[in-house]
Parts: sequence; structure tokens; C-alpha cells
Amino acid sequence: MSLLAFDIGGTSVKYAIWDEDQLKEKGSFFTPDSWDQLKSLLVQTKVSFQERFIIDGVAFSAPGAINQIDRQIEGVSEVPYIHFFPIYDELEAAFGLPVSFENDANCAGLAEIWRGAAVDKSNVLFVVLGTGIGGAIIVNGEIQHGHHLLGGEFGFMLLEGERTFSELGTAVAMARRYAKRMNLPTNEVSGEQVFQLAEAGDQVAKEEVNTFYHYLVKGLYNLAYSFDPEVLLLGGGVSNKPDLIERINDEMDALFSRLRVPPFRPVIELCQFKNDANLIGAICHYKKSHQ
Repeated sequence: MSLLAFDIGGTSVKYAIWDEDQLKEKGSFFTPDSWDQLKSLLVQTKVSFQERFIIDGVAFSAPGAINQIDRQIEGVSEVPYIHFFPIYDELEAAFGLPVSFENDANCAGLAEIWRGAAVDKSNVLFVVLGTGIGGAIIVNGEIQHGHHLLGGEFGFMLLEGERTFSELGTAVAMARRYAKRMNLPTNEVSGEQVFQLAEAGDQVAKEEVNTFYHYLVKGLYNLAYSFDPEVLLLGGGVSNKPDLIERINDEMDALFSRLRVPPFRPVIELCQFKNDANLIGAICHYKKSHQ
């Protein structure tokens, strides 16, 4: 069985064929400005693959809250025109094939328990560290969507007063804090630059990097003790930082030295899949939903 997979993002739409148990012929196109344009490009991609593969279905990773009962995408995202209409029905008619949808962060989590870093685990938290913080809750091998379809929106968790995990515990927030302290335009400073400045000896950058790890670990600690997963997997851009886990463990040691807590140390690891995670997870979800 060959499946066509799409990962809809705010900037680009990635695609690939799942054939012979692997992704093949990966590609992408810029996310267009309208639904009609997007649908046309999706169908064109399917038609081009039909010349070489027998396609049995189409699997989607997409932003937003996926309502799989009403067969539409709810919530909000950077691709506003995909929300609140019968998107499943329109695409099944356009493709002449069954389709499936799952939230992008949930897809990344599914990829890890299906073929990645958590392949032998059934209770996992997948935490995406990006512009904000999101992720997936996996219990007994299944995604927990939540009553309002917002399961895994860890970034809304309050960490300090009314400030959230996303506002405090991301590299993007770290860069904004540094820029403010240095009287620089916030759009001219990246998290990667602050890490580099800290390594070069910039005292303000060092302080902001320490603040970043303080809040990141505080959030991960809260998640670990709220859900008690077998493992916390980290993904997103900052997960590419070579010493991330080492620094997290150092900060966790410092936190544990200050607290009286039950004798359970959270296991925190990096995800295996990077750019392909959403596509692989979309395939996993399709297979689960069309058994």
C-alpha cells in the first residue's frame, strides 16, 4: 500500500510518498494564500505521483485542533483558510481517495512511538520547543486530544504569576529578553545568537541562557509530575543544540537539590525524527484510523 503524505505549515507544505515502508520522493512547495490554490496544488501533487505509484489514501499533518468526528479543523493557525469547513469531504472528492488528518505536534509524537525514540514506550509526553511550546500526550499508545481538542498545549501552563511556559521557557523568549536588556530591536536577535554570545562570554547573554534553562526545566518538571510519563521527548528547533540535554540535567539536579519531592527523576530525551516527523506521524495516524 502506498500513501501520499502532506505536512501543512505556515510557510511551506511538505509531501512524500510512503512506499515499501519508507518515505520516498520528498518535496515541498510554498504555502499559498487561499484554499482554492492549496487544494489545486495538493491535487497536482497527487496526480504527478499517480504516474509511478498506486496511491491508496492521503494522510495529512496540519496545524489547529482536528475534529475527527465532525471532519474539520477547528481552532486557529498560521493557515487560517483551512479552518471550520468540511475539509475532509472536499479533499476526498478532489482526490477520489480517503484522507486522514491529525494535528502536527500529535503527528510528531506518533512518529516517535511508532518508529522513533519512544518505539518501546506507551506513555509519553512529546514537547515541541519552538516559537511557543506545544506537544502531544500519548497514553497507552494513543493520542489524548482532550475535551476541547487542546491536549498537549503545554505552552499555556502558568509558570510565574500570569506568565506562561511559552512566554518564559523558549529560546525565542530568551532572545526577546536579551534584546530588551541590550536596547536592540527584537527582530534582530535570535535564540541561536544569544547562545553563541553566552559561549563567547557575554554576561547578559549568560544570564538569559540561565533563565531560559531555569524556566524550561521548571515546565518540564511540572509536566513530568502531572502526567508521570515513561519519557519526556523534546523536539523543535532548540532540540538541535548539542548540549541541550546535558544543561537540562544540570538544571534538574539543581532543582532537585532545593526541593523535597518523591523519588522519581524524569527521563528526558531528544526525539529521533526531525523534518520528517510530521509526515511519518501522519502516515501512522492514517494506518490507525483506516485499519
